[in-house]
Amino acid sequence: MPRPTAAQLAYGSATVIVSTIAMLLLSQTSTGLGVAVICAAALALGLLVALTVPAPKRRGRHAARPGDAAGTGAPAASARVPEPRQAGSEHPVHH
Repeated sequence: MPRPTAAQLAYGSATVIVSTIAMLLLSQTSTGLGVAVICAAALALGLLVALTVPAPKRRGRHAARPGDAAGTGAPAASARVPEPRQAGSEHPVHH
């Protein structure tokens, strides 16, 4: 199982805290069993939110390049190559 990202931890924690406070205020429960049920529900909701946050796309050496065929590192036949810049389109730099 991959490690959770900072966004997943932040969203999950914020969901647990906010949902616990909201449910406690709305239900106005004061029994231990009611508080325990609300806390369990808030933890489950926070876990659900943390798991549904989209994972970031991989960047680095092992990430597939755009246009790769199945991530082999070989560019596809339709890969675009930028055209060289024209000398007339550049502006002189004044100091």
